[in-house]
Amino acid sequence: MDKKVFITGIDGQDGSFLTELLLSKGYEVHGLVRRGVNPFVNINHLLDKIQLHYGDLATENQLCVVLNEIKPDEIYNLAGQSDVRISFDTPEYTGDVTGLGVTRLLEAARIFSPKSKIYQASSSEMFGDAPPPQNEKTPLKARSPYGAAKIYAHNISVNYRESYKMFICCGILFNHESERRGLNFVTRKISNAAARIKLGKQDILELGNMNSFRDWGHSRDYVEAMWMMLQQNKPDDYVIGTGVAHSVKDFVVAAFEYLDLDWQKYVKSDTPKDMRPSEVNLLLADVRKAKQKLGWIPKIKFKELVKIMVDNDLELNK
Repeated sequence: MDKKVFITGIDGQDGSFLTELLLSKGYEVHGLVRRGVNPFVNINHLLDKIQLHYGDLATENQLCVVLNEIKPDEIYNLAGQSDVRISFDTPEYTGDVTGLGVTRLLEAARIFSPKSKIYQASSSEMFGDAPPPQNEKTPLKARSPYGAAKIYAHNISVNYRESYKMFICCGILFNHESERRGLNFVTRKISNAAARIKLGKQDILELGNMNSFRDWGHSRDYVEAMWMMLQQNKPDDYVIGTGVAHSVKDFVVAAFEYLDLDWQKYVKSDTPKDMRPSEVNLLLADVRKAKQKLGWIPKIKFKELVKIMVDNDLELNK
């Protein structure tokens, strides 16, 4: 009998790549989508292979109904308001869905599907301005409502694991991008603008702080790490990243150089609407634990990631 899996945020970049991975392994895949929102952008090619359920992390009742019906072997919680900049504009909503929403899911699982193995999507934004490189023991010092909500979600997940002996793993994932990233995220904003400028459809790219450094990898590699966590004998928490940091400027230069464009002619930085009230300067993953215990190693390097995203946006904009 195939394993059953329940994925929240199934239409995000992580959810779609994870769905493809689990389908290839023979899983029966169920996903949570919000009613009234077109959830099919990244999973349109998979709709005949998966089962969708309506609901969200803002209410516990539907989560209880779905988990009682499915009784999944594995649960991957990838849903939430995940844009750091937007979290400053919607702090209450971010705290409710990204933070408290995890409690609702865990409580529903505790009551109706206590044997499910659960993956919680924690984030490197929890580290804030803690000194790099950051690992599983680094103090959490969030610098955004999103980071603060993720700290709550992380801590409540650990609490449920210890209090109720539930199999819950937190993946502290550093920045991971892809051609399926939303256009509101800076990397996709860059790759899409570079493509549009090359095609003569856009003149200027406006960005905020270009001097912040992030540890960037590809989502396809990172969802494999999520799955590997739930295949272990004991639940634990793992930092996932490449161990290499690049600045936003580095991403801009790589994208524009790939298209033989002089980025300095087209990019305007420090625009007020793109600046955060508080900034995180450097996030860099110490991934020794994941490499040693999971055997996980990222395959897609930084420049290849940029190339994949730019090539995709060239095709979409032609």
